[in-house]
Amino acid sequence: MTRSELIASLAEENPHLTIADVERIVAALFDEMTIALSKGERVELRGFGAFTVKQRQARAGRNPRTGEAVDVAQKRVPFFKAGKELRERINKPGTPSPGKKTINGAKT
Repeated sequence: MTRSELIASLAEENPHLTIADVERIVAALFDEMTIALSKGERVELRGFGAFTVKQRQARAGRNPRTGEAVDVAQKRVPFFKAGKELRERINKPGTPSPGKKTINGAKT
């Protein structure tokens, strides 16, 4: 699902909100999450999962094209750990397989 698909879905489920309002809400949510992560804070969405920032140490890498050794700088990367409820819902029997949409219970 893309950001625009998320906005369209939320707008459809909440007809009392305009698409512009939904766009602002989604943007504000992502902005706040990004700000918290950039500060090194943990973002936890109960039942969904938690976003944290992990530190990757500097290391020696290789250029895949030339095989030449390359120094890779230390960096911080976002990390997501799915929550128990999300894992259970994904693995629930009867859940459609990825890429398989259902219409009124019939696989297409």
